[in-house]
Amino acid sequence: MKEIIAIVRMNKVGQTRKALADAGFCRMTATKVMGRGKMLKDLALVDKVNDEARDILLQSLLQGGRLIPKRMLTILVSDEEVPKVVDTIISVNKEGHAGDGKIFVLPVLDVVRVRTGERGEEAI
Repeated sequence: MKEIIAIVRMNKVGQTRKALADAGFCRMTATKVMGRGKMLKDLALVDKVNDEARDILLQSLLQGGRLIPKRMLTILVSDEEVPKVVDTIISVNKEGHAGDGKIFVLPVLDVVRVRTGERGEEAI
């Protein structure tokens, strides 16, 4: 079993959920999160702005910039289903821009359904 954690743009959650449901993956947890990726590394942009904007931009870079609201989707699947889920998430969210998202795939050692006590694949 694997846990797939996908961090996606807020405006892509509905499309992602629908695409996953259409692919047969309806079970998921969605959480509001805040975060940021790598800091801006292209300092050539700093030279293209006026003095006042340059100071604001540099101060923002030094402080790590602001956090961006995102959604974190958590999906538990069997090992064989991982490529299909990952490909589905990518197909909806890939725009070719910074901030398109991240996908993490982690191993799951065990799952227990609280109501019945079922374990492993049966509990998914």
